[in-house]
Amino acid sequence: MRSAHIVLDGHVVAENLSLDFPAGKTTCLLGRSGVGKTSLLRHLAGLLPGAEAAGPVAYMAQRDLLLPWLGVLDNVLLGYRLRLDAAGRRAAEPRARSLIAEVGLADRMYDLPQTLSGGMRQRAALARTLCEDRQIVLMDEPFGHLDAVTRLDLQDLAARLLRGRTVVMVTHDPLEALRLGHEIRVLSGLPFAVGTVIAPSGDVPRDPGDAGLLALQARLIAELRRGS
Repeated sequence: MRSAHIVLDGHVVAENLSLDFPAGKTTCLLGRSGVGKTSLLRHLAGLLPGAEAAGPVAYMAQRDLLLPWLGVLDNVLLGYRLRLDAAGRRAAEPRARSLIAEVGLADRMYDLPQTLSGGMRQRAALARTLCEDRQIVLMDEPFGHLDAVTRLDLQDLAARLLRGRTVVMVTHDPLEALRLGHEIRVLSGLPFAVGTVIAPSGDVPRDPGDAGLLALQARLIAELRRGS
């Protein structure tokens, strides 16, 4: 993106912002609450006034946003229903079923969201995001409301299923960013500035107990504190 001007509710969030996201890689965005991470993601998705989408994108919000009256399969195929694309829905159904199995919900294909655990709902939301089959995927704290073990499991799953796609993910968790990000950028200030690229070594998902990763976590926390 080049020379972007982002305004939310009359407040300038970013001005003259130029930022690159490496193709086929995951970029994680960190920053204090309210700095503008979600606004940047919504700008990339074309959801803010005057913004144009970075291309055909899939967007995964903080909440799973499953419709309570639809089963898992119909929720995963929701985008086609909303676009009134009956032919596209029929063509995508085998992919949807395959993704539901990949996320471990094959035996809950027709269950309603209220019968699922929080982790299962997030798995369904991830399958729905991937069912859109977009090369660009935007994710806003997709694992933020999960227990630690489920969160690690879904991070591993997302890293596998999103391999080769261009992903921009907002997170408040430095260790999550270090596990999943090929590049990490810290946002600070208002209008926000974007810090230099931090690029951990090794393939994703990285071992959360790795000593080098924990040292980088301390560095990221220090940067976040300086940006307060």
